[in-house]
Amino acid sequence: MEVGSNRLQQAAQGALAISPLSIAVVPWGILAGSFAVDVGLNPLEGQAMSAILFAGAAQLVAMGMIKTGASLFSMLVAIFFVTSRHFLYGLAMRDRISPLNVRWRVVLGFLLTDELFAVCANQDKARFDPWYALGAGLSFYLIWNAATFAGIVAGTNIPSLNEYGLEFAIASTFIAIVIPTLKNVPMLCAALVALILSVMMSYFGIESGLVIASLGGMLTGYLLETRRVQP
Repeated sequence: MEVGSNRLQQAAQGALAISPLSIAVVPWGILAGSFAVDVGLNPLEGQAMSAILFAGAAQLVAMGMIKTGASLFSMLVAIFFVTSRHFLYGLAMRDRISPLNVRWRVVLGFLLTDELFAVCANQDKARFDPWYALGAGLSFYLIWNAATFAGIVAGTNIPSLNEYGLEFAIASTFIAIVIPTLKNVPMLCAALVALILSVMMSYFGIESGLVIASLGGMLTGYLLETRRVQP
């Protein structure tokens, strides 16, 4: 009984830790649900996007490409690049996840989002608790799907819901994730370079601007970090 109680306590603590990000993502989920209706998906298909794919940015990209009539191959390539950062998340958390059995690795791998990484990445191997991560990831998953359902209902009954500025939730969520991690000069400079480049690329209408800005930020952070650790 005590073991089960401790597991539930850890899961509850994880859910509580991620709750600010869960609340912040609600408008984003509503936007995803309403956008699914807007591009012609039926309610079941729109909900399945969140239940199976479970990736906000990838969902919005995919639905935008569906609306423009893009091919399946183009969508797969775009989603691959949009979600490729999760590969880095997995590498960063490998020392904590790899000792777990396959069932745990599959479940936590599916639930791994930007928000879950932000909550759990600062835990070292000794502090990491899979039940804590499960509580955080599962609660976020349920709230995301509930928000998507609300968006599907709203999108069906409220015309032009995507014009109400709900997309700002995307920016605000990532700002809340990134700002606490800027703990040294290389990380701060990487974020600033990526920010400046993304604005410039957007201003000049360069389609691959986001990729260029990301690579520029990572390169800046890497070079500064390398110089900092050199004797």
